[in-house]
Amino acid sequence: MNKNILELFKIKYPITQAGMVWVSGAKLAAAVSNCGCLGLIGSGSMKPDLLREHINKVRLLTNNSFGVNIPLSRGDVDDLIQVVLEENVKIIFTSSGSPDKFTPILKNNGCVVVQVVSNVKQAKKSELAGCDAIVAEGYEAGGHNGKDELTTFSLVPQVVDSVNIPVIAAGGIADGRGMLAAFSLGASGVQIGTLFAASTESSAHINYKNAIVSSKDNSTQIFLRRYSPIRAIKNSIVNQILEAESKCLSDDEIKKLIDQKREMRGIFEGNIDEGFLEVGQSAGLVKEIKPVKKIIQDLIEVYNKYLGNLQCLEQLF
Repeated sequence: MNKNILELFKIKYPITQAGMVWVSGAKLAAAVSNCGCLGLIGSGSMKPDLLREHINKVRLLTNNSFGVNIPLSRGDVDDLIQVVLEENVKIIFTSSGSPDKFTPILKNNGCVVVQVVSNVKQAKKSELAGCDAIVAEGYEAGGHNGKDELTTFSLVPQVVDSVNIPVIAAGGIADGRGMLAAFSLGASGVQIGTLFAASTESSAHINYKNAIVSSKDNSTQIFLRRYSPIRAIKNSIVNQILEAESKCLSDDEIKKLIDQKREMRGIFEGNIDEGFLEVGQSAGLVKEIKPVKKIIQDLIEVYNKYLGNLQCLEQLF
């Protein structure tokens, strides 16, 4: 494990919480930060004024480090960037877009900048743009994914080998075993989403959390591959979209199925049939809804248990 990640974020444990839409509000971010990890506000489902409100709320709930995740594909991204600068947020995770434009602006204002990538080319570009660290997110992750379909186990070591800044592994990590595997691949930290999405402090609807807990190993599905691949729990609307794609329906016909705030309906409003229930393949590992404090305690306990097992194995070689 690279201690740089702990120093970079001023945290105790090399664990970051993903900035998930409709999930990662002030309450979740603060709870994660209070446990010595890095909590993130997910601005992807927030207007600028609401983001400002959550930033102010999280500061009332924790004195520890926290950050904001900003999808660069947002039409109002300039406004979101302005909010974090005005509110003096010092840790910014960017995703879904090129880091070239905003990284220098953020760095000039004293921010630590971390870019989420899905392949080696993006990782190298992010380093050249001045990013301080990278999240290498594999295809196992929930929500929007990279078109190259690189899995975490393949992606992380290749990104580690290609850059000279810390790499945070993401995608499919939901317990201490996954953390240990990520560190063995050269990652300096891990980013966890689905496990925290099902936490008590998550702002998601209870129906969505229960859907995670009820998931099995094959409960998720990638769809919209020809546009922007999304991973979510299989349900009625996902099946409709898959059928439309298999019949090669027009873009306009498919857009009618997806352009209805599906993420909000599924995650925030709890419509388990007509909304997108975006989660990662690790959902099958999530067995109950727990407070963040218990989640992190369990992560560390399982990590130490399996680290001990590996130390025993070392004597065989």
